Amino acid sequence: MMRSLWTSASGMITQQQHVDNITHNLANVNTAGYKKERMEFKTLLYETMKRADLDPANRTGSPVNLQIGHGVRPIAVSRIFTVGNLQRTDNPQDFAIEGDGFMVVQRSPESLAYTKDGTLKLSPVDGGLMLATSEGYPVLGEDDDVIIIPDNVKAADVVVDEEGNFFYFDDQGQQVDLGFRIKLVQFPNAQGLEGMGSNLLRETVASGAPLSEPDGEVNRPSRLVQGVLEMSNVQVAEEMVNLIVAQRAYDLNAKGITTSDSMLETANGLKR
Repeated sequence: MMRSLWTSASGMITQQQHVDNITHNLANVNTAGYKKERMEFKTLLYETMKRADLDPANRTGSPVNLQIGHGVRPIAVSRIFTVGNLQRTDNPQDFAIEGDGFMVVQRSPESLAYTKDGTLKLSPVDGGLMLATSEGYPVLGEDDDVIIIPDNVKAADVVVDEEGNFFYFDDQGQQVDLGFRIKLVQFPNAQGLEGMGSNLLRETVASGAPLSEPDGEVNRPSRLVQGVLEMSNVQVAEEMVNLIVAQRAYDLNAKGITTSDSMLETANGLKR
């Protein structure tokens, strides 16, 4: 069997996965806090037909190897953490993170997740309103506690500064500190975070342990902006170009299969 059949097949399978990744980016073009993903490729094993055996003394032999590759495979999908467009909403529960920080979300008493999606909500609980994600997961403060706005404070009057501190102004116009702060963390290797869906990421061994910004564990703290959302950093024109290139590569690999098939048909017909 001609190796070109399997080589072309590996190219078609890989380009199909590439198209899947591109369409995933395009599907999330309006998802707040989404970071575009890029697929990376590596060559498969090589078959060495003849090794280089140059003899410098006699100036004989071949200076290069004769090797035939066996196709391609996807090796990784990396996230690009460039900042997306900032869109003003004037909603006091919307937040944009300028910098490398992530908000900490409590999925369960034993499980934490991290997100750049700043579309937060206020969920009624005993004693006030809890700051949470759109799915109801609590957003944690600097002491890893749940942030709850007391009943005697109007949610519309709450102001959050660039460091994530909560306060409001009383009837006399005096600033009153509520005593809690949104916790932002950074990771030594954000590329190592694992996607969980719902705009949530999970810590892994590759990402390293989170570094707390309030505790001064990072060199460049992030800035929190209230009433603004960071939108997806997907560029539609760029993704459409990538989609065309992937489609053409898929077509060329399909052409390689049909060409190999025609050559096999010709070889099989030589006996007649």
